[in-house]
Amino acid sequence: MPRSTIWKAIADTLTTEITAALYRPGDKLPTEAQLAARFGVNRHTVRHALAELTAQGIVHSRRGAGVFVAVTPTDYALGRRVRFHQNIAALGRTPSRQISRLETRPAALREAEALALPAGAAVHVIEGVSLADGQPLAFFRSVFPAARFPALLEHVAETHSVTAALLACGLDDYTRAATRITAKLAKPVLALALQIAERAPVLRAVAINVDAAGAPVEYGSTWFAGDRITLTVTPGPD
Repeated sequence: MPRSTIWKAIADTLTTEITAALYRPGDKLPTEAQLAARFGVNRHTVRHALAELTAQGIVHSRRGAGVFVAVTPTDYALGRRVRFHQNIAALGRTPSRQISRLETRPAALREAEALALPAGAAVHVIEGVSLADGQPLAFFRSVFPAARFPALLEHVAETHSVTAALLACGLDDYTRAATRITAKLAKPVLALALQIAERAPVLRAVAINVDAAGAPVEYGSTWFAGDRITLTVTPGPD
């Protein structure tokens, strides 16, 4: 085989393996050195093959992190009712959540204002990662008035679902009153939770959810991995 086509053969081989799901969306490919050793070529040839895959949108590189199989962004709807499990399941993907924090503490000033609570009132804090098909999509922090939902944390620990836990506490419906979306760069702890590179782009959504009477029931912040999510805002009922 002419040397000028070796890089293409390598690119074709990697494409076939990606298509066969040997490397799934979001997976990191072997390093240039590992690929060079595998195919018996120099790193320049491997770099040429990876550049071709990048140009085709099959992979993308993250400075200092490596080359990753490209992810088709998940179209995530932000409407009056935002239910993670329903959103992801409707797309034919498998939703799951990893809960990393269940805590009751005094409310921070901003939390108390958002929830219309007295300064220092007790709140429940829930943190974790939302996943689709096992891939982290978002890190979330949700804050609830502890006096209204005294058993909330126990129900979340059982179900890993905020909606199911609120239902068990007597709240059968809630809607989003306001959402503020800003672009950020991932700090180290957030990057680790989302399995992305430090300073990778993220979208932060800060929201207040209310009950049927308009009383605040949740103050939530969600950090979405920027290359894995497309946020669609629907202003009317959904």
